[in-house]
Amino acid sequence: MTTVAERVRPDVARSAGRRLSRPVAFAAIAAIFVTFAAASAAPSPLYVVYQHLWGFSATTLTVVFAVYVAGLIGSLLMLGALSDHIGRRPVLAAAIALEAVSLILFLTAGSVPVLLLARLLQGVATGAAMTTLGAALVDLNPPHAPGRAGLLNGIAPTSGLAIGALGCGALVQYAPSPTHLIWALLLVGMALAAIVVARIPETSALKPGVAASLRPRLGVPARIRADVLALAPIIVASWAIAGLYMSLGPSVAAGVFGLTNHLIGGLVVTLLCGVGSVASFALRKVPAARVLTLAGILLTVGSVVSVFGVEFENIWLAVAGTVLSGIGFGASALAQFGTLATLAAPHERGELFAVALVIAYTAFSVPAVIAGFAATSAGLHPTALVYGSVVAVFGAAALVAQRVRKAA
Repeated sequence: MTTVAERVRPDVARSAGRRLSRPVAFAAIAAIFVTFAAASAAPSPLYVVYQHLWGFSATTLTVVFAVYVAGLIGSLLMLGALSDHIGRRPVLAAAIALEAVSLILFLTAGSVPVLLLARLLQGVATGAAMTTLGAALVDLNPPHAPGRAGLLNGIAPTSGLAIGALGCGALVQYAPSPTHLIWALLLVGMALAAIVVARIPETSALKPGVAASLRPRLGVPARIRADVLALAPIIVASWAIAGLYMSLGPSVAAGVFGLTNHLIGGLVVTLLCGVGSVASFALRKVPAARVLTLAGILLTVGSVVSVFGVEFENIWLAVAGTVLSGIGFGASALAQFGTLATLAAPHERGELFAVALVIAYTAFSVPAVIAGFAATSAGLHPTALVYGSVVAVFGAAALVAQRVRKAA
């Protein structure tokens, strides 16, 4: 049986014999998703190394983080729906090529301007890849396991962030060439991804309106706007806590708790994201509404416990809060993308995933950038306290939003 894309695109049908089977392509897309997420997390343990080598301030570090997010959100706004029009494979191929350029810049970076350019290009590549990979997973979802794409859309980003942060932290601490080896390994990963994308089947039919799709816009079909709006607070809460750990987590570990080992810096991120991945898998058969409620409770409680850990400089309280927040983060990611996968029609998937990711990465970045500047002027300790308290408020708001939506 041919897909819609194959019926519309004869070149796909003619080369079908050389394409990967749909189950293999599904697994390959998931692996590429994890690789992109890992690459996006890799700079976190390296920031303190670059800061030491080049002598820049915490404000400059925050700007480096902000540049990445600006590229990513701009990419989501402009390119989020592109694969719905020209196909998944062309967009993925371009994203991989741009990611490779950014990795080469990281590999050769010797100054802040090069680091900024590398991070900007990586943001653009990641934004284009994430929406397309998420849509491709839904397209290729096995018929006998209808929830698998939603599960992987939740697990792939969190597990990739965990792998990237921990792997880079270990390489920085124990391997030679700490500012080079990780980028060389990721370049190899992108080369393998390019080979895979050349052989996966196309799953999206050509659709007119390519130029119009490039205009920055966010569109949610009217019939599902209330559902997406009800999801917004939990998306904000979960990704805001991730932004705190990704941007300031290693610095808080060093500055508040005196943990200066680079592996520990990566482990801070991994503890949140790795626990989140395990939680996503463990909760995969639980109804989405129940998972969303659990996520809201755990993000609220976990943030409060973490705040107490920072306030009293108690590492075990901070660890407990991180674990609770991590479970909430994973539960939230699972329920968010699982719900969106069932709400969207095939021709709406790219754009709807772009909307969700714009909300997620705005929450991931804007508070973290503000916190970075606040940490420079007010200090890490009070900044972490305020940030954790705000996340707790959003977690509580998510519970209220879900209750209101259920009643409606």
